[in-house]
Amino acid sequence: MFKKILVPIDLSQSDSGEASLVKAVEMADKTGASLVLLNVVADIPNLVADRLPTNYAEEVQQSAAKMLDELSSKHSLKSGSYEIRTAHGQAYDEIINAAERAGADLIVIASHRPDLSDYLLGSTAAKVVRHAKCSVLVVRN
Repeated sequence: MFKKILVPIDLSQSDSGEASLVKAVEMADKTGASLVLLNVVADIPNLVADRLPTNYAEEVQQSAAKMLDELSSKHSLKSGSYEIRTAHGQAYDEIINAAERAGADLIVIASHRPDLSDYLLGSTAAKVVRHAKCSVLVVRN
């Protein structure tokens, strides 16, 4: 049924990332799909970026890739059954773009309980659901 599942993981929200990864692994085991674990590093405002080392964004992405690798080991993902990707920018845009580039036919994304800012701005998961060209499974934690 599914061949490639994109799993965006917000490393700052470990519980929700764990929940979506567990569900994605369960689905991949049933369907034989491969996984793409993705972390998006948020844009840094120019005022702040000017005060950071020039390679700061690259270092953060390397650190994120290492954390995703550790997470894959923790969940005993088999070598060759997954890949790790990082991106930089607006989370929902990068998730949608990564799904298209990877040829994903499913995105498994975590969602938290909404707060006031979600109602005013919209959550990342909601934007992905509205704009993704493939199926999206939202895992509530």
